[in-house]
Amino acid sequence: MPDSPAPTPGAPVLVGGEPGTFPHSVLAERHPAIIRQVRDAFPYGPGIRGALDALLESCTGGVIEPLPADAPDRDRWHAWGLGEYTGRSWYEVPWLWAESYFYRRLLEATGYFTPGPWQGIDPFRPSKLAELDSPETEQELAALDDLTTRSPDEQAQALLHGSLWGNRADLGFRLSTGTSGSTGARRTPDTPALVADDSAALWALLPPGGTNTLCLVADNAGRELIPDLLLLAHLLDAGRVARAVLHLKPQPYYVSDATTADLLDALRRLASAPGAARAYGRRLWGALNDGTLTVRAHPFSAGPLPYAALPGDLRAEFAGYTLTVLKGDLNYRRLVGDRLWPPTTSFADVTAHFPGPVAALRTLKSDVITGLDADTEAALVAAEGQRWRTSGTHALIQVREK
Repeated sequence: MPDSPAPTPGAPVLVGGEPGTFPHSVLAERHPAIIRQVRDAFPYGPGIRGALDALLESCTGGVIEPLPADAPDRDRWHAWGLGEYTGRSWYEVPWLWAESYFYRRLLEATGYFTPGPWQGIDPFRPSKLAELDSPETEQELAALDDLTTRSPDEQAQALLHGSLWGNRADLGFRLSTGTSGSTGARRTPDTPALVADDSAALWALLPPGGTNTLCLVADNAGRELIPDLLLLAHLLDAGRVARAVLHLKPQPYYVSDATTADLLDALRRLASAPGAARAYGRRLWGALNDGTLTVRAHPFSAGPLPYAALPGDLRAEFAGYTLTVLKGDLNYRRLVGDRLWPPTTSFADVTAHFPGPVAALRTLKSDVITGLDADTEAALVAAEGQRWRTSGTHALIQVREK
């Protein structure tokens, strides 16, 4: 089975077997909460409700079970390691793999792949729509009117940070923190919000007036996808990119990860807003029509493997972009390998496998971290212990230019 780069003594693969660790809490607490949320989201009949109950029993105290023989992606999952992990505890296989397979089994339980009335129905859609219609979204869109008075560079920087911190709008993360709005956590005042900031290197790769192609691999829908779209629209308008590519998930994944349906909902939300937000929506709609913005949804995007195991077609695609921007915590884990690296491990070294310039925009919501300087790590640990890794109150912009 493809794997991430060879481990080092200080970088074990993350698994969920140890109580008290963040991966264990996701498997033992977040996943059951997600099943209950999905069970209540729709008036599912006894068959689906029973399948969800069975998944709850399996993921809390059972073992990994195979996909049905007629599952459309059964062969793909076997290539991704299902045969090796079938019959093993969810808590003893790589955490990244276990999380991804959980969401695949959740779709199976809700009838997403089965011909019938629930086929193709996103079980997370009610939460996604509620977020788009929230007062917070309204306030964020209204703030765009003030941004239009700023210089193009100031707008670009503001929208970059909007895209970065929009990553806190993560429905799955809210379930694990027990909050309905922000993460609920507070950053210690004397620690940096940005633990790494390579934004100057990012802008140097995208000078105005060139023929640059930017690829953005999206993370969450709703209040995170909208800032991502606003950033793309601005970069197209400002001439920093001539063409943009947006990678979305091919199916519902990780509670709030963005699919093509979520893109359409976001565009409709922009189109229904007044002022600058509506203008951005029209710009994006036009870019999709004329091909300067294109959308991709590759099966690997909903898979359980790190980017070191990219299939050949995606490897060739990413190699052709001026810059690929990977949004969010999960994409970061897949980029550097889901390992407990020493925080001062070189970001450039662990991303050397990626076939082109790459940037990570990420709010910290899991233990994985690389590329910090020793003083920053020491200050964070002194002030917050290890909570800074998972609280969602810190973020990073990291770039590997070649």
